[in-house]
Amino acid sequence: MINSRVAVAVHILVLIASKPHDDLASEYIASSVNTNPVVIRRILGMMRKAGLIRTVAGKAGAALTRPASAITFLDVFQAVEPDNSLFAVHENPNPQCPVGKGILAVLEEAFSSAQAALEAKLSAQTIQDTLDRLFPER
Repeated sequence: MINSRVAVAVHILVLIASKPHDDLASEYIASSVNTNPVVIRRILGMMRKAGLIRTVAGKAGAALTRPASAITFLDVFQAVEPDNSLFAVHENPNPQCPVGKGILAVLEEAFSSAQAALEAKLSAQTIQDTLDRLFPER
């Protein structure tokens, strides 16, 4: 199971996009997510490193580096999930075992198909789509 980093990162980006003129402190963002500000700062750092946001040292707040319509959930997933893989396989099954000698090929085919489906779905959803659903009157 993927941890909640992707969901928290999307929450953060939507919050930043919904208040583009506010300098949102990590404490404010943490109160919206209902988590610790340290968690927020860690995820902000990952997104900054991935080029999704920019921050200024010593100043509260972050800004999107591109329009919300140009940031997909796949961008977010790739920014905050270190290996970007849903599944891991065991590396050394016993080649003498009838299951062990062929299991990796079967698993890799199934897992790569699932990964491709996830990535296709995530690439179709943007931060702007989420804003539009949350604030239809905008």
